[in-house]
Amino acid sequence: MDTAPTGHTLLLLDATGAYHRDIARQMGETGVHFTTPMMQLQDPKQTKVLIVILAETTPVLEAANLQDDLRRAGIEPWAWVVNNSVAAAHPHSPLLRQRARNELQEIDAVSTRHARRHAVVPLLTEEPVGVERLRALANWKTS
Repeated sequence: MDTAPTGHTLLLLDATGAYHRDIARQMGETGVHFTTPMMQLQDPKQTKVLIVILAETTPVLEAANLQDDLRRAGIEPWAWVVNNSVAAAHPHSPLLRQRARNELQEIDAVSTRHARRHAVVPLLTEEPVGVERLRALANWKTS
């Protein structure tokens, strides 16, 4: 889902919710089983919602608001991913070390206030595209 502040996710949820309500109204008491896209989004066995952010104030706040909206719609985010973290990359440059220190407060907010589970992905020299790079990323450990 697009979680940009333009509201695409909320538009998707509104449309999906309206469709769900209309189908439920039309089906009424017919006894016919039906499944709507909203029901699939709300079912954690079928849908895992990951909130992916940068470790910066605005993205964290926007994602927290998105999570509130998702929860109001009956959708529980499965995890948060802090992506491209300079702090997790353990930089040596003084400038990047300062940027890394600035990220720590936001990473802490994710882990203690917002997410039930989370992952922090370091800023990488190469994007983790393809099965092998994703496997290597899954096995990556902080030092």
